[in-house]
Amino acid sequence: MVYDVLIIGSGLAGLFAALKLPRDLKVALVTKRKLADSETVFAQGGISCVTAADDSFNLHIRDTLKTGGGLSDKNIADIVVRETPDRLKELERYGVRFNMSRGGYDLHLEGGHSRRRVVHSEDSTGKAVEDALVERVRRRKNIKLFENHIAVNLIIKDSVCWGAYILDESDLSIRAFKSRATLLAAGGAGKSYLYTSNPDVSTGDGVAMAYRAGCRIMNMEFVQFHPTCLFHPEAKSFLISEAVRG
Repeated sequence: MVYDVLIIGSGLAGLFAALKLPRDLKVALVTKRKLADSETVFAQGGISCVTAADDSFNLHIRDTLKTGGGLSDKNIADIVVRETPDRLKELERYGVRFNMSRGGYDLHLEGGHSRRRVVHSEDSTGKAVEDALVERVRRRKNIKLFENHIAVNLIIKDSVCWGAYILDESDLSIRAFKSRATLLAAGGAGKSYLYTSNPDVSTGDGVAMAYRAGCRIMNMEFVQFHPTCLFHPEAKSFLISEAVRG
């Protein structure tokens, strides 16, 4: 199997990247479970974006750096804050519907923010985004989807990545998916811990493959643990939005 681009992971990053690629490219999108089984669907609160008249990029950047305790990359914070309004509009064009109020977005105020700037879709923003992008990706004829396929390792030759070895769970066979470009969008490793709100798919596969390929890995100590989860002795715990903390 030979493709122009191989994307590993079907969360927001993987789906968005697939949709941004030119339609004349042959794209393979591989995901270890169903297409919508990603960490994105568990993101409830919303997307922080400067849209209000009393807000500004500089204020948002200041809040971000302050909350980061001096460890944030200022250049990245600047790029993310300034580009978010355009990305938000793109999500809307892809079919995401955000809550509106008085002619504008219904903005929430959450921890670390000095202004109301959290755009949301009810209390399940991640699911709204994931569902809309999944629908769009399924329409693209140039994107071939491989559900229940697990990436095992990258194909490396002379320090160049040429795709990945993929396990097909239907028959337990491993095949080489060759590509001119490979995008790792496999999510985090939060499920490595016993107590977590992360889903079972968050096992750090992409990070591990990159490390084995010789990539430099950094910031692995920054793992998010939500303090608000519903605990049940006979069922898996799940995330309750940080909005309940005020």
